[in-house]
Amino acid sequence: MDATLKAYRESIDNIDAALVFMLAERFKITQAVGRYKAETGLPPADPGRESEQIARLRALAASANLDPEFSEKFLRFIIDEVIRHHQAARG
Repeated sequence: MDATLKAYRESIDNIDAALVFMLAERFKITQAVGRYKAETGLPPADPGRESEQIARLRALAASANLDPEFSEKFLRFIIDEVIRHHQAARG
């Protein structure tokens, strides 16, 4: 493998590691939100908040020259997983 490709791959590996840790932190917080919602009787899903977050992320993606469709699919996957966790927190 040439040095240039090796350097690119090392950077990708570092970014992937950062993403995993950031997702872990995000899910730690959303699990706390799920417990709070369960304790206070709030519904597991909040469609209004979800719509706001998707719109916000699409705008951020566009400003970062990232495909907004991709960013929405990515966030939708995360939101669906969070809702699943929130539903499970209800016992």
